[in-house]
Amino acid sequence: MSYSIGQVSKKLGVTIDTIRYYDKSGLLPFVNRNDIGRREFTDNDIHLMRTIICLKNAGVSIADISKFIEYRLQGDNTLEKRYELLERHHKDLQQRITDLEDTMSYLKFKEWYYRTAVEAGTETIHFVPGTNEVIPDLDKEYSQHLKDEGNLKELQNFINVKDYRNREN
Repeated sequence: MSYSIGQVSKKLGVTIDTIRYYDKSGLLPFVNRNDIGRREFTDNDIHLMRTIICLKNAGVSIADISKFIEYRLQGDNTLEKRYELLERHHKDLQQRITDLEDTMSYLKFKEWYYRTAVEAGTETIHFVPGTNEVIPDLDKEYSQHLKDEGNLKELQNFINVKDYRNREN
């Protein structure tokens, strides 16, 4: 079966301009054109485009996606190269996910900090008495709050963030 660029756009949930951009970037050398120059996509083309979109969403550069597509077109003798490229980007993406989870955990701590300050009507509940310095062990109070709520997963995430910060010092 053959699909138009509009049909592919709808199937993949991307704009026609995105597909054209991928084509101009050299990511769609496998797509044939008909007699009047219009792209004609096959089911296999759509499969490859899903891979391109996945890689792009994972933060893979156009240059590396282009390498991957080039390797794919070269056949089985590039299987190892394709695997290594995907493995490298998998590790990068996993690190970004971990970093985002750490950021989210710390953000939740700060939300708790301000929610409790708003409830008390003052931020001084988190300060060393008579100063504007945050209580050094405030993280322990937040940890206890998470325990009391039974939020052990978030507690572990927060502990990991704290441990990571301590390893850097």
